[in-house]
Amino acid sequence: MHRRRFVGAATGTAVAVSVPLIVAPSRPSRVGTADVIRLRDHVETLVAMDAERGGHGALEQAALAGASEALDLQKRSTTQRVRQRLFALASDFTATAAWSLIDAGRLDSAGRHLDRALTLAGLAQDPETTMQVWNLRAMLARQGKRYAEAVAAAQAARATAAARRSPLHASLAHGRTAIGLAYQGDQRGALRSLGRAEETLSRADVTAPRPSWIAFYGPAELYSLTAIVRDVVGNPAEAEAAAYRALAALPASFRRNRAHTTARLALAQLHQGEVEQACVTSGEVFTIMNGAPLSGRTRQMLGDFQRDLITLAPSARIAHEWMDRYRTEWSTL
Repeated sequence: MHRRRFVGAATGTAVAVSVPLIVAPSRPSRVGTADVIRLRDHVETLVAMDAERGGHGALEQAALAGASEALDLQKRSTTQRVRQRLFALASDFTATAAWSLIDAGRLDSAGRHLDRALTLAGLAQDPETTMQVWNLRAMLARQGKRYAEAVAAAQAARATAAARRSPLHASLAHGRTAIGLAYQGDQRGALRSLGRAEETLSRADVTAPRPSWIAFYGPAELYSLTAIVRDVVGNPAEAEAAAYRALAALPASFRRNRAHTTARLALAQLHQGEVEQACVTSGEVFTIMNGAPLSGRTRQMLGDFQRDLITLAPSARIAHEWMDRYRTEWSTL
C-alpha cells in the first residue's frame, strides 16, 4: 500500500513526550512519493504521541503544521495521484488536531478542524479519511450533548465506502450509532445498533493491518462502547460485565484506554448502589495513570462520577473520603 501506512491491530508504540517538528529535506521542485511517505511517517509519529500522552496543545499545533505543509506541497508540480494523496494527508493531520482537542475536552475549536478535514477528504476523494472525520464528528457531538447530530454523524460514517467494504469500519460506525441512540433515549434502537456492531465485528479480521487512526478498535473497544450503552439505557449490571471484558481484552500498552474504561466500570458499580466498591474502583484510575495527565474525557467521566456519588450517597462516609482524597488530584492532573 502506498497511499496509507498501515499498522498492526494490537501494536502499542511508546514515543518521547516532545512533539517532533517536520523537517523537510532539500528536494527537487517536483513533489513525489518520497514527500508523501515522509509526511505519512510524521502522521504515524503523532498518532503514537497521542497514544502515549493524549490530546494537548502541542500535538494540535504539530498536526496543523503537517496539514499546512501537505497543502503547500500539493500546489507544486506533481501528478494528480500524488496531489490527492497530499489532500488525504492534510485531512488526516487536521483530523488529528481535532482529536487532540476532543480528547483534551476542548470542544469549541474541534468542530472547525473537522469541517476543514471533511472538505480536504472530499478533495482527496478518500473514503478512509472521510470515515475518520465522521467518526470524530459523532464523538464531538455526543460529548457536546448534541445527540441527534451524533447519530447523524455515525450514520454518515456507516454510509462511507470504507464502512461498506470493511466489517471493522462498519462495526465502529454501528457502535457510535448505538451510543448516540442511547443518549437520545432510544433503548431499542441503541441495542439493535449494538447487536449490529457485534455481528459485523465477528466478520472482521482484527489481526489484519489497518490505518493507524482505527488501530484502537477491536473487541476491547466494542466492550467499552457496550458498557457505555448499557449504563446509559439503565442496565448497569450488564455495563459492569462489559467493562470487565474490555479491561481483560485491552492490550497492556493502552494505558489511557484502561484508565477510561476503569472510570466507566466505577460508574456502572455506582449506578447499582455499590458505593464502596465504586469508590475503590475509581481510585484505580489514578494508580493506572501513575501521575501522568488524565485525558479530558476521563476527567469529565470522573466529574460525572463525583456528581452521581453526591446524588446517590450524600451522607456516606466513603463518599466524602473519596472527594477529600481525589478531588485535588483529579482536578490538577
